[in-house]
Amino acid sequence: MAFGITREELQQWKDAVTRGEIAFLTHYWIDPRFPGMKTVTKVGCARPDVLSDWCIANGLNPAYIHQRPPFPHFDLIGSKQIEILQKERLWHHLERFRLTVPR
Repeated sequence: MAFGITREELQQWKDAVTRGEIAFLTHYWIDPRFPGMKTVTKVGCARPDVLSDWCIANGLNPAYIHQRPPFPHFDLIGSKQIEILQKERLWHHLERFRLTVPR
């Protein structure tokens, strides 16, 4: 279940994904399969080749892309989420959701 974002933020992400851009959406999230994880960043792009190349360039396995048209995406959690948000300079995601490097 996703929470902590506005409808406008979700719509902006969907619009960017639909345009074929790499788009990031971080939100609070609870999933019993991942105890201790409280946030996820969805990295979406409607162009499978672009999203796959992005995954490879960031050391991620494109086999884990959620192929859910019209919004295919890769879920980032944990330390890789923080690493990528820092690399992409998405400081507002890190600050807003109080994400810090695990010790």
